[in-house]
Amino acid sequence: MSDILPIRRALISVSDKAGLVEFGRFLAARGVEILSTGGTARALREAGVPVKDVSEHTGFPEILDGRVKTLVPQVHGGILGRRDLAEHLAQMDRHGIAPIDLVAVNLYPFEATVAQGASSEDCIENIDIGGPAMIRSAAKNHAGVAVLTEPAHFAEVQAEIEARGGTTLATRRRLAAAAYARTAAYDAAISGWFARQEGQAFPPRLTLPGVLRQGLRYGENPHQQAAFYVDGSNRPGIATARQVQGKELSYNNLNDTDAAFECVAEFDRPAIVIVKHANPCGAAVAGDLAGAWDKALLCDPVSAFGGIVAANRTLDAAAAEKITAIFTEVVIAPDADDAAKAVFARKKNLRLLLTGGMPDAAAPGLAFKSVAGGFLAQSRDAGQVDESMLKVVTQRAPSRAEMADLIFAFRVCKHVKSNAIVYAKGMATVGIGAGQMNRVESSRIAAWKSEAAAKAAGIERPLAQGSVVASDAFFPFADGLETAAAAGATAVIQPGGSIRDAEVIAAADKAGLAMVFTGMRHFRH
Repeated sequence: MSDILPIRRALISVSDKAGLVEFGRFLAARGVEILSTGGTARALREAGVPVKDVSEHTGFPEILDGRVKTLVPQVHGGILGRRDLAEHLAQMDRHGIAPIDLVAVNLYPFEATVAQGASSEDCIENIDIGGPAMIRSAAKNHAGVAVLTEPAHFAEVQAEIEARGGTTLATRRRLAAAAYARTAAYDAAISGWFARQEGQAFPPRLTLPGVLRQGLRYGENPHQQAAFYVDGSNRPGIATARQVQGKELSYNNLNDTDAAFECVAEFDRPAIVIVKHANPCGAAVAGDLAGAWDKALLCDPVSAFGGIVAANRTLDAAAAEKITAIFTEVVIAPDADDAAKAVFARKKNLRLLLTGGMPDAAAPGLAFKSVAGGFLAQSRDAGQVDESMLKVVTQRAPSRAEMADLIFAFRVCKHVKSNAIVYAKGMATVGIGAGQMNRVESSRIAAWKSEAAAKAAGIERPLAQGSVVASDAFFPFADGLETAAAAGATAVIQPGGSIRDAEVIAAADKAGLAMVFTGMRHFRH
């Protein structure tokens, strides 16, 4: 059997009609018989492309409101029959089954229907049955059939037919692999939807759909390969972002940018978050983005150099001027006005990402982490504390200003790697300690950073003087809290729940601190 497969008969049935007419005209000009159904046949006819209805080809009408139209032997026999087996060819001839050499099918838009918030009935009606069956049949018999599942495949196959007179086995194998990946992702989306309908957060079998967005130069390190996949959930962020300018994004850029944008989404007022190595190194809210930038940068200007900046408002020129005053790798925001874009354009290597919206920090979802031989799944940390949830456990209650800073600090702390300590004052971070093996060291590092930042800014007192402090988990001993008090903190927010809570509360009272318990922990490993 020749490696080159000429195309004599094609079956085309697509929901996404991009490139359809051009490809249909190309096939028709080469004398290919085109079989089609419904809207695809109508679109081709309106463009002047000769089409034969599948029902005419099979001698069997579409029934059950179109649910059954291609699930017949004349279609699947024409796709699955092996051209290299005389017995298959004889049976096809005996039953009047004509070979189909090319199948171009993309599926009912189930994922898009779900994303639009459609009713259960509409979602079910958008579960394609005949499409996946034809795709899988053609992919199985790729030795004799080319299967096209994406609009981009039209131009690829057309170019090869023009150059070689047909499709090569190598191309058909590649298309078959793409076909099975598509049906697997489609079935994963459907099974996931059913699981959610049944309230199953963790079904017995979990398949993760993903579409390749881009190949990356390398992973966390140059010797690692990497790629970026999107899951179609449409959560605003790096998956929805449009890159306006700048160099190609790296694996680390994407990871850090996601961390920054998810953190800045915690706040309703204009906010800026600066991230380095997936940890916030500065965060603040203010009356406008320029003011928030000044406060966030003050926390750790050394780490901010070469960092990632996230904003939760449309970027304006004033904010852009401040952000571009230092070297910045990536800026992400829901939008940017023309004046801001012009400012960023001066920094050609800076990547500017515009997402079109902000994610809901409290929205449910799943988060995953790979382990050897599998992966861990958990619900997203969508927890948020407000004043009504807090329990005052010390003799002194926080002042109104302290309470606002405590809630702000705890929301930032949620996005800092454990063990996490965040000092905040005036709705801005003034010291952050991350990723230490014990909490007292995180407290000391955050205090030291507040001293260094103050010195760099020419401020006489450490920034942590008069601040509040947030801890992502309870203080197991009083030493971490005492370190925070020595740094100048006046109020503390922590989950509570340690067997030594009474000891820690007594230490807070001795130091004159106000302390509240959240009852909610925010570990982030």
